[in-house]
Amino acid sequence: MIHSLFLINHSGDIFLEKHWKSVISRSVCDYFFEVKEKAVDPENVPPVLQTPHHYLISIYRGKLFFLSVVQTEVPPLFVIEFLHRVADTFQDYFGECSEGVIKDNLVTVYELLEEMLDNGFPLATESNVLKEMIRPPNILRSVVNTLTGGSNVGDTLPTGQLSNVPWRRAGVKYTNNEAYFDIIEEIDAILDKSGTTVFAEIQGVVEACVRLTGMPDLTLSFMNPRLLDDVSFHPCVRFKRWESERVLSFIPPDGNFTLMTYHVSSQNLVAIPVYVKQSINFFETGSCGRLEITIGPKQNMGKTVEGLMVTIHMPKVVLSANLTATQGNYTYDLTTKVLVWDIGKLNPQKLPNLRGSLSMQAGAPKPEENPSLNIDLKIQQLAISGLKVSRLDMYGEKYKPFKGVKYLTKAGKFQVRT
Repeated sequence: MIHSLFLINHSGDIFLEKHWKSVISRSVCDYFFEVKEKAVDPENVPPVLQTPHHYLISIYRGKLFFLSVVQTEVPPLFVIEFLHRVADTFQDYFGECSEGVIKDNLVTVYELLEEMLDNGFPLATESNVLKEMIRPPNILRSVVNTLTGGSNVGDTLPTGQLSNVPWRRAGVKYTNNEAYFDIIEEIDAILDKSGTTVFAEIQGVVEACVRLTGMPDLTLSFMNPRLLDDVSFHPCVRFKRWESERVLSFIPPDGNFTLMTYHVSSQNLVAIPVYVKQSINFFETGSCGRLEITIGPKQNMGKTVEGLMVTIHMPKVVLSANLTATQGNYTYDLTTKVLVWDIGKLNPQKLPNLRGSLSMQAGAPKPEENPSLNIDLKIQQLAISGLKVSRLDMYGEKYKPFKGVKYLTKAGKFQVRT
């Protein structure tokens, strides 16, 4: 199964390694670095690489690469899911998953990796089980451990590990009982020069934060569950109930967890929230070019588009950009040739516009193809697919919990061709 794990930062330095079976030299990562150099974006690095003696399977999270080394054939998605579990566990334990935080908590990180994988095979990956075995770090515990030479490892076996509900520990008590759900949707889309949708799909996730006393049994119903394809659930969800009634019935883990992920691939169900009018021209003579971009709201259901940003990877011959933005500000990096226009909140009454000239190397040939525009955006309190929660019911406990649902739509890989 998984032989080794390497954590690699954004600049390509290996700052942590863990081996379960035999020590594998760091030189195996050279194959990965070669591919990483060729990729324009870190997210474009292929997740599975084949080398003469190993398979390298990686994910990119929080400006870090989690690179696993496998010597035998395994289902790649199995390893990718485990790597995401590792990143989620770090996030849960330390508040964020970054190089600095991992370096500050190296002892706890190695203890977690030792429990999560046994001889290369996943063992304990549930956050509640891990927290009973390895206590999350805090300042007082760190001081005591330093003085006494102790560790965060617990003395007793976790109760959840031995029950038929391993994701929930026994005897949970809260003064405030609450269950909150976040429905987050990412739009992946490609629009052509005229604004016609070439490709569009939605990747959705239901994140839950459940802090309830005892052993509650929850039922979550949607108004329109039929539009969901390719659904993946947390192990707590009763799948047969979903198949027959399209209802989520589950005993929840304690704390934060991902309840389900889903996919909306039917193109006619994917609303594109903004339209882009753009014109990028490079001239044969005069070593210059012209650029003009206007963005406006389209199908946003009356909600405000926020965090709007346009990123353009310019051809190498473009030396500088002399532009005027009616809203927000722009930067052009001379080294990476990346133009970023940070617009912020989209005002429907006064559409943001960026226009001006581009200067190019003298005598350089005109670029063969125009660059594409990458759009980033957020829309609060809207699930662009139209998915809505109708009700949340609780059984097995007598108290009334606080309940809430939040919706968020954001851009995934949203590209406009020019």
